[in-house]
Amino acid sequence: MTVQSDPTLQMVFYGDDFTGSTDALEVLTAAGLKCALFLQPPSAQLIAELGGFDAIGIAGDSRALSNAEMDAALPEVFRAIRDLSPSLVHYKVCSTFDSSTNVGSIGHVISLASEIFAVTGVPIIAGNPKLGRYCAFGNLFALSKTDHQVHRIDRHPIMRAHPITPMREADLSVHIGQQSDLKIAKINLRQIEEREDLAALARNVGSQYDAVLFDGTTDDHLTAAGRVLSELSTGSNPVFVVGSSGVEHGLTQYWRKAGLANGHKASVVPLRPVGQVLVVSGSASSLSQEQIEAALANGFVELAVDATALMIDSSRSAVLRDLAKAAVAHLEAGRSVVMHTAKGPADQRIEQLIDAMVGKGFNRDEARAQGGKQLAFEMGHVVVNILKAFPLKRLVVSGGDTSSQITKRLDPDALVIKSYLSPGAPLCQMHSEKPYLKGVEIALKGGQMGDRDYFIKALRGQ
Repeated sequence: MTVQSDPTLQMVFYGDDFTGSTDALEVLTAAGLKCALFLQPPSAQLIAELGGFDAIGIAGDSRALSNAEMDAALPEVFRAIRDLSPSLVHYKVCSTFDSSTNVGSIGHVISLASEIFAVTGVPIIAGNPKLGRYCAFGNLFALSKTDHQVHRIDRHPIMRAHPITPMREADLSVHIGQQSDLKIAKINLRQIEEREDLAALARNVGSQYDAVLFDGTTDDHLTAAGRVLSELSTGSNPVFVVGSSGVEHGLTQYWRKAGLANGHKASVVPLRPVGQVLVVSGSASSLSQEQIEAALANGFVELAVDATALMIDSSRSAVLRDLAKAAVAHLEAGRSVVMHTAKGPADQRIEQLIDAMVGKGFNRDEARAQGGKQLAFEMGHVVVNILKAFPLKRLVVSGGDTSSQITKRLDPDALVIKSYLSPGAPLCQMHSEKPYLKGVEIALKGGQMGDRDYFIKALRGQ
């Protein structure tokens, strides 16, 4: 899809974790846009050398950052994005909006971006029905793959018990507003369905508020939001919007409906089987537990990681070496491997890791956040050592923070969508000059994404 009316870069999105980044990339690719995902903002020269793009993404890890860490990392990224002069900038968050005042604060990001992009009334697009996410009168609801029921987000069986950012408030205007003392207005379902000129309403309301939250429970609601974003993006400054991949769904749906784009066949291939798969899971969700158990029941070999031992200087090197050696031995024998640091929210390794971090001087909240981040970083070393020793074709990483840290450690030049695997969690192709990354496919999956057979499907294909 190439937007006819404007030859400039239509969109740049920044994903606050790597799983969410591939989710947004998948939507744009499926709509026929030429796009790629980078780990750092590319220069305009690099974009031109690669043949130009309709949209690009930048995969980040701000979902796991403190406000101080955001202050150190995000302004430079946002300024680099601004210098590319896109029509629209999307800060891509998880569709469950899990965040807190001190970790992954969406409110803090809005405050930062409002100054850098010189904007007010930042649109927040909350609904994403294709992923089972619905926003009604400001309250977020989400489908759970564990019981196949839709729950208000503060009663969701996974998100209310998230180990780092549990959701305790369903009204997103309250949840985000409290993170940075923001005034957030709402455009509700009745207004979306009854009012023709929503862009004028958004401009008027936005001039008086820091952000404007849009409801959405249907594809039509997303298309209406996409129209608002498209109409707002005609000014001199790029529109800065916060939301899930519902932003990409809404925009591309509106572009097609309005005849603003030429549709081209998405450059993806059918999901093919491979000889073996390496799964690395750092997610503690109950759905990830079910996915691990399903894989084990279908012939995968289990490697349970001693998380605490990886935090101890004297044992770290031996644990890293032994994990890589065991995984390579199984892969060479033709077996698929699932390596995990937790199997469900009740896994005793979670508390053991927290206790180990507390012993290093962290309080318990810091221990949860820093322990998970450090553990994921160490697992990145394991994956690199495995790839250097064995010509793996397909890698699957489960867990948002785990995916971010491992992909940063791999450091490919770019990712593009290869095949559809599950909505919001596609299979990607890594592009890199590193010999051990050439030809390697990678799927990045959040803890609440995919069906029970996700890992099995990653092995066997369609």
